[in-house]
Parts: sequence; structure tokens; C-alpha cells
Amino acid sequence: FRGLFQTRGAHHFDIAQWGLGMDHTGPVEVIPPSEDGEDRLKYVYANGIRMYHGGAGGSGRGAAVEWIGEKGIVRVNRGQYLETEPGTIKTEVIGPGEDRLYRSRNHKDNWLEGIRTRKECICTPEIGHHTANICHTGNIAYWLKRPLKWDPDKEVFLNDPEANRLLNRPMREPWILS
Repeated sequence: FRGLFQTRGAHHFDIAQWGLGMDHTGPVEVIPPSEDGEDRLKYVYANGIRMYHGGAGGSGRGAAVEWIGEKGIVRVNRGQYLETEPGTIKTEVIGPGEDRLYRSRNHKDNWLEGIRTRKECICTPEIGHHTANICHTGNIAYWLKRPLKWDPDKEVFLNDPEANRLLNRPMREPWILS
């Protein structure tokens, strides 16, 4: 078992969610490694972008997460590694009207700044929740050893009662969530 919590998965998936502009949603499919070819955990987003957990081809073996879109590939390892294909992606100047990601150098400092100024932190609880969902759905796909379809809005697996049972523990009487 290669649990994502053991490999700091949330930190790396958070970078991918941020870079993809997907902080408020998540992938729609999760595919675990299998004997028939896929050697890494793979996520697919509604827009077709694929994200992989772990090292990737070429010199990307140092990457903790990789995402592939229409214009290229980004490979990242938090604070240690950044590679893009083509290489110009990481040096491209952002033009007027294009999306610019917020800068994050230190979550702890950003949190303390939020306390002082009442400004919202870069990584809100909602963003953290969506990133944690990526880890949870990945672990469930590993446990079940099969691809799963995920609805990031309803936060349930589609047509898969067995996978959905793994989203929560059974509650003991008289406790309920309301």
C-alpha cells in the first residue's frame, strides 16, 4: 500500500490544483496503477487535463506531481523541482488579461498575516478540503484497485456504492451528522 499521506501527497496536489486554477473543484476520475500499463496514480479533470502522482518520464523522475494539458507538461516537487515541456512555459511572461497565480512563499507566514490583517489566507479551508479529497479518492482507488468516477461538486463516486461506503465511517448511535 502506497498511501498518499505518507508521501506528502496533499502538498503536491495543492500545487497542481493551484497551477491548474482548480482550487475550488477537483478531478472527475481517478485511476490507480495497474498491471495493464499505468504505473502511476492518474487523475483526469473535466477539461481533459491529466494529473499524475509521482515521477514522470525524461528527467521528471524527481517530480512529485505532473500535469499534462493541451499546451504542454508541468512537473513539480514542492520547493525543489520545476520542469516544463516545452521549457518556455516556466519563463513565459504573463500578458495583460491573462490569469496570474497568487504568490505563496510560506503558509505559516501567510496565516499569521491573515490574523494580523483579517485578509483571507492563500489556502483557505475550502481549498484544503478539495486537496484532501484528491488524497482520499486516490487512496480509495488504491484500496479498490480500480478506476473510479468522482463528482467533485456532490463529493461522491458515481454509480459506486462500495467506493462511497469508504468516504465515511459508520456512526455509532446516537450520533448523527446534521
